[in-house]
Amino acid sequence: MKLSIERGTLLKALAQAQSVVERRNTIPILANVLIEAEGAQVSFRATDLDIEVVDRAAAMVERAGATTVSAVLLHEIVRKLPDGALVNLTEDAASGRLAITAGRSSFNLATLPREDFPVMATSEYSSNFSAPAAVLRRLFDKAKFAISTEETRYYLNGVYMHTATGDAGAVLRCVATDGHRLARIDAPLPDGAAGMPGVIVPRKTVNELRKLLDDDEAQIAVSVSETKVRFATPAIMLTSKVIDGTFPDYTRVIPTGNTKRLEVDASEFAKAVDRVATVSSERSRAVKLALDEDRLVLSVNAPDSGAAEEELAVAYSDERLEIGFNAKYLLEIASQVDRENAVFLFNSSGDPTLMREGNDMSAVYVVMPMRV
Repeated sequence: MKLSIERGTLLKALAQAQSVVERRNTIPILANVLIEAEGAQVSFRATDLDIEVVDRAAAMVERAGATTVSAVLLHEIVRKLPDGALVNLTEDAASGRLAITAGRSSFNLATLPREDFPVMATSEYSSNFSAPAAVLRRLFDKAKFAISTEETRYYLNGVYMHTATGDAGAVLRCVATDGHRLARIDAPLPDGAAGMPGVIVPRKTVNELRKLLDDDEAQIAVSVSETKVRFATPAIMLTSKVIDGTFPDYTRVIPTGNTKRLEVDASEFAKAVDRVATVSSERSRAVKLALDEDRLVLSVNAPDSGAAEEELAVAYSDERLEIGFNAKYLLEIASQVDRENAVFLFNSSGDPTLMREGNDMSAVYVVMPMRV
């Protein structure tokens, strides 16, 4: 194998591949990236056996071939090469080495045979559809903060992507919850997505997928089966196993009878929560909200470190209410709001609270209160 490729193009392709590779693994080949060169194209494939990413790039291929080399090492080398450099990759099969040259720099890396590299089995996808990158980015970005990190409840360690019926008809919906807070985000149902099996997309896959979704103009081809999900652009294909479990019936925890309505400037609210939470102990980080006619008082009382209080002008016309929340949860939910105002709907100090962005019902958040 012998090829030349521009440094920026190579770095972009390797960045996605090396981030999939697990730093600590007991199978040496899984630390490697599979490089396959043919025609005017080179592909880079990496896997941790649960996720597989294939990144294709244009290259001048002098001699077709394939080999595997340490993904992290190769990425580090290319990252440190000067901008605009032309990188030459030459495989010497006899010595089991890959030579990397650029300008006056040259490197020699050990390789492992391509035959040892595990390629994820292809599966039949029962649903195939396309969605704009911006739509998928919103669905996953707004939901992922609520993913659970508790390994015992493994079925909550991802985002549940499925079809549902929303206020305006059929929607593609993403839901995540950890039992303390919940995010439910809707988007219009893309053509071809009807009847799609609901899948739980793992946290690591959600983070890797984010790198495919930066280009607002891009259309992402999505393929879904009972066991796998695949997201693809013309250059990158990300395939992942889905979490084998049943996502709980989240509709039961979304309150429908909350009538006490608070409207507040989302960014002012987030900043005020952050300020008063400064004095609270990390362990509980409880913030008390005291609501009165058009007035909200945020307060923290931490006996070991001090107290803080801040008042905000808000729109609220119901009876007086005092309710406590974990400051971190409030901050994360408030930071999801793209519009100017956040609307909170309360029932009592012991019931779940609903939050949405203005009158937009396509993004709904639920947070459980704390005793303060």
